Amino acid sequence: MERLLNLIKNKYLITFLSFVVWMLFFDRNDVATQYSYQKQKANLQEEKDFYVSENAKIEATLKNIRYNAEEVQRIAREKYKMKKDNEDIYIVVEAPKVEEEN
Repeated sequence: MERLLNLIKNKYLITFLSFVVWMLFFDRNDVATQYSYQKQKANLQEEKDFYVSENAKIEATLKNIRYNAEEVQRIAREKYKMKKDNEDIYIVVEAPKVEEEN
């Protein structure tokens, strides 16, 4: 009992505990804020990785277009529905899947 009383009266322990509580809950950079920052950082990193890979794909496509005439024709036919004078174009669209209800 006396030991517990001495611990409570210890100004260094009280100061240390006050500091820990302040840093964990009340400070501008508390634990919850740091957690949300880390979560946001992870989301931004995923987004960055996505855009880097998309950029690499686009650069590869541009390089392929510059040096390959067949690639230019393929893109013109697929994306812009262009055709030669003696050709017909048929566009095939998949029907949406219908779910059965029991």
